[in-house]
Amino acid sequence: QVQLVESGGGLVQAGGSLRLSCAASGSIFSINNMGWYRQAPGKQRELVATIIRGGSTNYADSVKGRFTISRDNAKNTVYLQMNSLKPEDTAVYYCKVELIQGVMGRWTGYWGQGTQVTVSS
Repeated sequence: QVQLVESGGGLVQAGGSLRLSCAASGSIFSINNMGWYRQAPGKQRELVATIIRGGSTNYADSVKGRFTISRDNAKNTVYLQMNSLKPEDTAVYYCKVELIQGVMGRWTGYWGQGTQVTVSS
């Protein structure tokens, strides 16, 4: 079994900052892509940022220059530092981790439970 535990969401005023964390645990052999997605009410889930094992990153245009994704491979943890938050960043944020559970395993994506981020104007 694999578990993803997210933390760090909350309520913040516009212009403020939050840091999200997502720790993967359980039967894990290797992790490749790690990422953050978000879903606002009435909207589809969208990509926020991803980071591969080597450290290369990718961001949605709407968060470039404000959000930073990072990872600690030793802790199987991915982070999302969110600065200069805007009301339109309000959403449930989900982490996603692509991993294999054994040397002969298949790469499989796992989702966190989601954490609410609310930005007030």
